[in-house]
Amino acid sequence: MPRWLSFLLFFIPVLVLLAAGHVYLYRRLVRDVTERRGPRRAAQVLFAVGFAGAIGARALGAILPSEASRLIGIGFLAWMGLILYLLVFTLAVDVARAALAWRARRRAPVAPPSEPPSPERRALLTRGLAVGAGMAGAAVSSYGGWRAFHPPDVRDIPVRLPRLPKALEGFTLVQLTDIHIGGVLQRRFVDELVSRTNALKPDLIAITGDLVDGSVDALGPFVAGFGGLRARYGTFFVTGNHDYYSDADAWVAFMEGLGIQVLRNRSVSIGGGPASFDLAGVDDWSAHRLGEPGYDLDAALRDVRPDRASVLLAHQPSNFDEVARRGVGLQVSGHTHGGQMFPGNIVGDVIWGDRNAGLSRTGDSLIYVSRGCGFVGPPMRVGAPPEIARLVLLPG
Repeated sequence: MPRWLSFLLFFIPVLVLLAAGHVYLYRRLVRDVTERRGPRRAAQVLFAVGFAGAIGARALGAILPSEASRLIGIGFLAWMGLILYLLVFTLAVDVARAALAWRARRRAPVAPPSEPPSPERRALLTRGLAVGAGMAGAAVSSYGGWRAFHPPDVRDIPVRLPRLPKALEGFTLVQLTDIHIGGVLQRRFVDELVSRTNALKPDLIAITGDLVDGSVDALGPFVAGFGGLRARYGTFFVTGNHDYYSDADAWVAFMEGLGIQVLRNRSVSIGGGPASFDLAGVDDWSAHRLGEPGYDLDAALRDVRPDRASVLLAHQPSNFDEVARRGVGLQVSGHTHGGQMFPGNIVGDVIWGDRNAGLSRTGDSLIYVSRGCGFVGPPMRVGAPPEIARLVLLPG
């Protein structure tokens, strides 16, 4: 399927749903609450501008590259998140009211008619519920914005890796993933992430894709901060789908220029002599959809010995059943963001199951899926906080 057709098949339904959501919220939170013409007109303008901005937020920075346009773009992205939570709470109120009304009708189908509530009382109830839903949506959105920009938490995860030599017990692999440096997260975020990571004194650092949303020319000065990462056995990088949207080959060259090793369907040995294990990495699973060679598990595992401990870096948790069948001890992935924003975390659990976030097992193999450090789309994190994962390897 051509890329433009895939884009249209995704974009058109999203556009229709976004428009319907704006109309519904205007009717419920404005038209049903006030009859005054001034507030209604102001709200119409606000919703229209918000809708247009939500569609064109990313294009704005490309057309008018400036700090002002960047901040405006962030505001429009935040508007998308606000709309989501206003919809969640307003729909919840409406569904609850409809369910209570239906239950009341079923319980008293032949009850004598009673005096209907006055229009004033009904209007007061409608206003109160609308205000409550609006305040709840605004509160959750505000929390989500704070959590997204707040530095990621460090999560310690003990992992019993099959065939790991006793001499490497306690080996720490720090994973950074789904950072999404771009129009929102820039050098300040990078420097904070590097500082927190180095403070953990890791043995090895793995960046498992979706590093950027933009070109080397635009984002190189921000990403250059990752050259400050320090680990005993070095820093390694594998590509994610967003890196391919941003010219993966150019970014691979840039990362190598920072002294970061890129594992493109190949493996290396970590450690020395018997106190070592195999570290492999694959290109992103979906790269072939963009006409790139992409994921090649056979090439990545060609030099991985079955009698040694092995770790695979792969952006997406896709194809892990095959990875487990090949006997790889641990796969380290990201991509899912853990759903990023409620109810996305629930949807992610439905789609990915145990592989949406955290540590899970298939046969004798383990996979750890991080919720990621950054975000994509609305600058919010609700129900899926960002993380720096510190995997502590133990003999299996």
